[in-house]
Amino acid sequence: MAYDLEEQEQIDVIKTWWKQNGNTVLLGVAVFVAIVAGIQGWRYYQHQQTTQAAGLYEAFQGAVEKHDVKNVRGIAGQLMEQYPRSAYASRAAFIAARSNYEGGDGKSAKAQFQWVIEHAKSDEIKDAARLQMAGVLLDEKNHEEALKLLDSKHGAGFDGLYADLRGDVLLASGKSDEARAAYQQALEKMDPSGGYRGLVQLKLDGLGG
Repeated sequence: MAYDLEEQEQIDVIKTWWKQNGNTVLLGVAVFVAIVAGIQGWRYYQHQQTTQAAGLYEAFQGAVEKHDVKNVRGIAGQLMEQYPRSAYASRAAFIAARSNYEGGDGKSAKAQFQWVIEHAKSDEIKDAARLQMAGVLLDEKNHEEALKLLDSKHGAGFDGLYADLRGDVLLASGKSDEARAAYQQALEKMDPSGGYRGLVQLKLDGLGG
């Protein structure tokens, strides 16, 4: 195909530009394609991880309902090890910790509550794990460590429960006046219509408050 002089000049300019910049353009396209593929691959991986974790958690719930302690512990451990970033792992660890504690295995319970505190994405489940851990420490008469946990930052919704358990720890430490103040604070923070509030009131009445 014949080109006139002006067209030939334009073609030559394009050829020259491509010769100078073609590799850069191709590299840019390759990088873009790699990024897109990477994003899609990561999304697929995350989807697979979530699906697999959900399947395990379903089996975990079944074990909980059947009171199958062995599988509760085993599946919880699997979720914690293989899918630590999933919400399912922290939930399973929390429930397994309670199961271990009720079964007399305080050491495993504390390790799992600590795992939840360090790995859970939900602030609420972290706060609940700290509260449970403090309760275990109270039973072990480790009052100092229990108070440290209860003094840690937590959501406002937990103020009443934290103050109540703090009162229990202080009372067990022989600090009746401080315990009375903690119970009073718990009453102030709790819903007046809540059933648990009555128990706190009984504790306070028992101290003459």
